[in-house]
Amino acid sequence: MTKGSRGETMPAAIGQELVGLLPRLRRFALVLCRSPSLADDLVQSACERALAGADSWTPGTRLDAWVFRILRNQWIDHLRRSRTEGMSEDITERPDIVGDAGEGPILSKLLLAEVQQFIDTMPAEQREVLLLVCVEDLAYREAAEVLGVPIGTVMSRLARARKRLAEMTAAA
Repeated sequence: MTKGSRGETMPAAIGQELVGLLPRLRRFALVLCRSPSLADDLVQSACERALAGADSWTPGTRLDAWVFRILRNQWIDHLRRSRTEGMSEDITERPDIVGDAGEGPILSKLLLAEVQQFIDTMPAEQREVLLLVCVEDLAYREAAEVLGVPIGTVMSRLARARKRLAEMTAAA
């Protein structure tokens, strides 16, 4: 087992950093799958894979980009499996889920839902790059590595996503 900078085993050192990445990983998973329960499953699976493959991570490189890549690969694997498994029920469709009380949170949720609807109409490639660059603050090169595309592709997808989002929010 490889030792980290403080003499810890590599999975232990990565595990500590993974805890801090959980909110960002879940946000990315939600963009990919649009289902809170599936997003949680994807994050858990990605974290398990990251811990199991801790020795393949190169210290000194961005751990978050590496784990985002693992999560995205988990999503792709899930899509491939779901083609053969059939339909499943989405927990977000359940009417018995209770929301926050109060006008402020409700208005915020409505605005967020409206923006999410705009983003949901974008092609998957634009949604992914928008989240990685604008929300997760990855550099274009890092986003390109996560997505497995050239940096120019990231830049053009992001430009199209930003333009489309601006047009849709102006029209609303």
